[in-house]
Amino acid sequence: MTQQPAATPQRIVIATRESALALWQAHHVQAQLQQRYPQLEVSILGMTTTGDQRLETTLAKIGGKGLFVKELEEALADGRADVAVHSMKDVPMHMPPGFMLAAVLARADPRDALVGAVSDLAQLPPGARVGTSSLRRESQLRAHYPHLQIVPLRGNVQTRLRKLDAGEYQAIILAAAGLQRLGLTARISAYLTIEQSLPAVGQGALGIECRAERADVVELFGPFVDPITTQCVLAERALSRALAGNCSVPLAGFAELVGERLRLRGLVGAPDGRVMMRAECFGASDDPEALGAAVAAELRAQGAAELLAALDATT
Repeated sequence: MTQQPAATPQRIVIATRESALALWQAHHVQAQLQQRYPQLEVSILGMTTTGDQRLETTLAKIGGKGLFVKELEEALADGRADVAVHSMKDVPMHMPPGFMLAAVLARADPRDALVGAVSDLAQLPPGARVGTSSLRRESQLRAHYPHLQIVPLRGNVQTRLRKLDAGEYQAIILAAAGLQRLGLTARISAYLTIEQSLPAVGQGALGIECRAERADVVELFGPFVDPITTQCVLAERALSRALAGNCSVPLAGFAELVGERLRLRGLVGAPDGRVMMRAECFGASDDPEALGAAVAAELRAQGAAELLAALDATT
C-alpha cells in the first residue's frame, strides 16, 4: 500500500528562546521557510526558559542545558508551536518520548573564539581572568594555559561582552558561530584551533525539533536537511550518549567528513586540566552512530567512564 504524503501545513509557529542569538536563529529559519514556501505563514513565539532565568550559577549545578529546551517542548506539546529551533549543542542527548529532530541544518563555524585585547592566550600574564561558561573549555584551557585563572561566565552573548568590556575579565571564550551570526565577528581577536579547543557536541549546527507524529513538519523541512552535518552530529551525539555525557562533565566531540569517511575526535578531561583523554576513529559515513560508539569505547579503555562517573557524583 502506497503511503500518502503528509498534508502541507499552511501555518508554522516557531518556538524560540528570546536571547538575541536564539531569535536570530529563529528568524533565519523563518526566512528560509518563507523563501522556499512563499504561501506559508510563519510566525515566531518567543519564550524565556529556566536556563535563561537562572544565571546565578553554572548550568551543571542547576540541571544542564536541557533547561534551555524544556519550555519550548511544552509549547510543542500543547500546540502553541509547531517547531522549536535549537543550537544542537543545547539539545540533550536523549530526546523526550514523543519528540524528534525534524532536521539538522548546515553547520556554521564549529570553533571557539577568543575575545579580548590579545590574539593569543599565552600573551596574558599569570593569574589573568578568562571567562567561559563551559567545563569542556575550562578543562582544555587549564591544560594548555595553566598560568591563567579560568572563571565561570554566564549570560547571553551581549551580557558576556559587557562583563569583558567592564574589566571583569581579561579575555572570554565564546562559540565563533554565535558571534558571527550576531554580526560581531570584529570582536573576535583569534580563533582557537580544533586542537586547542575541541568543540562541544553539535557546536555550530542548528536543529529543528517537533512532535514525533508531525510527518507534515518533517516533510516540510526535508529540503533543509544537510546530510553531512547530520551524519557528523549523529556521530558526536552517539559518542556523548555512550559516555552519558552532559554539561556537568568536560566532554567534547567533533566529526568531519574526510574524503568519503567520517573522522570523529573525542575528548574527556578533568576540570583542572590535569587529566586529558583523547581518541579518534574513522568510520563509514552511513553509520555515524557506530563511529560514535567506537570513539567512546577507546575513551572508556583509557578510564573515561570512571572519571566521568566520579565527576558526575560530585555535581
